[in-house]
Amino acid sequence: MLLEFRVSNYRSIGEEQILSLIPASKQKDFIGNIIANGKHHALNAIAIYGANGSGKSNLLLAMGLLDKLVHLSARSSSTTKLPYDPFLLRDGWEYKPTKFEITFIIDQEKYRYGVEFYRDEVAREWLHKKSVGREVVLFLREGDIIDPSSGFKGNTKVIDAAIEATRPNALFLSTCDILNVAEAKIIFQWFKHFNNVDGIDTEEEEIRTVSMWDNESDRKGITEYLLRLNLGFSGINIFKKDFDEADLPENLNQSERNSLAKKLAGSQGYSIRALHRVYSSEGKETKNDLSWSFNERESKGTIKAFHLSGPILWALKNGGVLIIDEIEAKMHPLLTLDTISIFLSKETNPKNAQLIFATHDTNLLSYSSLRRDQIYFAEKNNWQSTEIYSLSDFVYLGENGTSKYEKERPDTDKEKRYFEGRYGAVPFLGYFRPLKSKGDGKKG
Repeated sequence: MLLEFRVSNYRSIGEEQILSLIPASKQKDFIGNIIANGKHHALNAIAIYGANGSGKSNLLLAMGLLDKLVHLSARSSSTTKLPYDPFLLRDGWEYKPTKFEITFIIDQEKYRYGVEFYRDEVAREWLHKKSVGREVVLFLREGDIIDPSSGFKGNTKVIDAAIEATRPNALFLSTCDILNVAEAKIIFQWFKHFNNVDGIDTEEEEIRTVSMWDNESDRKGITEYLLRLNLGFSGINIFKKDFDEADLPENLNQSERNSLAKKLAGSQGYSIRALHRVYSSEGKETKNDLSWSFNERESKGTIKAFHLSGPILWALKNGGVLIIDEIEAKMHPLLTLDTISIFLSKETNPKNAQLIFATHDTNLLSYSSLRRDQIYFAEKNNWQSTEIYSLSDFVYLGENGTSKYEKERPDTDKEKRYFEGRYGAVPFLGYFRPLKSKGDGKKG
């Protein structure tokens, strides 16, 4: 269960921004959107709104980047550069480290893990845990000095070996996982259920979905999910097949064809086919189906729904965290609303999976069952740094701009207020003067 993510000095994000999934106090709307793990509570979804270029995508990229760092840093070479991409629009920030910190729950124990890094080295790294009572330090790292505590579970000799093996450009936590340190492996199991998806370019997710097809339970879940969306087809089939040179595109020259044929020889591919019901000449449904290529004949929105079905089912099945940027891209608003509703319902989300998504779909402000603390906005400040804030933070203003400390009401028309600019995070459109033409057709 994810509780919080913090990031600073990454791309458009300067000062530290906090995305919190901890429910706001005194909010009684949609209590069912709160999930529990022992005494800990969190929200099952977060929506992030903002103008193009506001930095909401960079926030989600940062979350995915931490996941990649954890999994890959210790497996890369000693010359591999870290993905250091600091905020560049304020003097001196190119010399500050990028910072990521994540807080999450495993078996009712709260972990807080963080890292600060430059292009060539990890500057700081830390891991804390809270079971009962106060939070305790499991390890602290300052440069090349790594100090684990007695609370860090694992064989002492193996932990010492991990300290020696940790390179300047690798995470100590990742090195501990490679060497089978017990506590690190527990944390890696949690990150295994952490998945970041680009909602515009979803082709990579096709492979994930196809890989789940061999499992009968997953195949049934994917099929049921797609059919409930009523996308027009009556079924779907995926066929595995050995590579055949005849399947290569015809526009390849002979040299390219020979090279690809040699590289792909012996490999296995797949073919996705959609089944559509055939109708009689009188327009009545028959029992016959026509099969055609899914990717060639189905709409882009239908193809995206198929691509996302695997990650969505995986998260719901395993209780993971699914992060989707531009969730509404290529899809009808009702399909987007349905996807979000699946995560908000305890009936369809019994494992308490969490969904974090960026969107421009303002219909969700009116028609989804999102609480105020589940709606975030991203906006640039006066020095062009991204700031995020929650709708639950808003208060009404009294006379002369004084705050009445009265929170935004649940029944407020949030979509209307957003378009009116009351929450910020909307584009500011300047005046556009159209070009005039002279009578002779020349521009004036």
